[in-house]
Amino acid sequence: MNKEFLAGMRDVMSAKLFDIGTTPISVSTLATMLLVVVGAYVASRILQAATTRALKRRGVDVAKGGLGAIGRLLHYSMMLIGVAIALQTGGIKLSALFAAGAVFAVGIGFAMQNIAQNFVSGVILLVERTIKPGDILEVDGKMVRVAQMGIRATGVRTQDEEELIVPNSALVQGAIKHFSLGDPMYRLRVAVGVVYSADMDQVQRTLLEVAKNFAKREKERDPAVILTDFGANSVDWEVSVWVMDPWNRRPLAGALRKDIWDALKREKISIAFPQLDVHFDPPVMESLRGLSATRPAQLPS
Repeated sequence: MNKEFLAGMRDVMSAKLFDIGTTPISVSTLATMLLVVVGAYVASRILQAATTRALKRRGVDVAKGGLGAIGRLLHYSMMLIGVAIALQTGGIKLSALFAAGAVFAVGIGFAMQNIAQNFVSGVILLVERTIKPGDILEVDGKMVRVAQMGIRATGVRTQDEEELIVPNSALVQGAIKHFSLGDPMYRLRVAVGVVYSADMDQVQRTLLEVAKNFAKREKERDPAVILTDFGANSVDWEVSVWVMDPWNRRPLAGALRKDIWDALKREKISIAFPQLDVHFDPPVMESLRGLSATRPAQLPS
């Protein structure tokens, strides 16, 4: 009875269902292909769970880090590999399909080049964790705060509350100023020009006193006052202090400028502004005097 059952099962499993081209598909072939696809699905779920655990141990924010997109990509990749193995197991040659779609694949590849580049860059950012939500960066000359990180692009907000979408490839391949990586201290610089007639020793002492007494500066690092240039209309100085809040550098710079203004005014040191002195040659001056002498006096109204 058992032998008859096994023989019947062999007959059922070997029975041909249909043909794909010249390749016959039997019940056993179809069952094997289905098992391979199911195995690929199970492997995909295991790989996604392992990736999630690994990234969580590295401190990746699952909600903000675009981990769902990574999981979907892993799932699609594993399923594609599983389907390819299943078809190969069933005796279906994939070389003809690959050859037929080669030209189409090349066109898609060129079209998807930037997307693939940004995707790979997003994976690198999520794994390395050099940039994360809340970090302060300078991108294209603008200071921005990272709001959320996606698998293709990163959302940032400027100091004017503008929302920008930055491609991940720009963050990976370009030179980015990172104000939150390592030492968060920021050097705040303010320029001021004084008149040439001022006592420069007094100017230096006054500016240094303002910098030392600036309320928002970090006391562990000394401020600096540097004479930077002899300008066309002023002697130019730079006052720099260290602060811990680069995001508010504009209000802090404004407060430091106000302190400098008050101190220079108190010391009676004039802040320079553009002036133009006009000198006439002696013949021109004589002509102007003669013209002034020959003008008739104005009659009283």
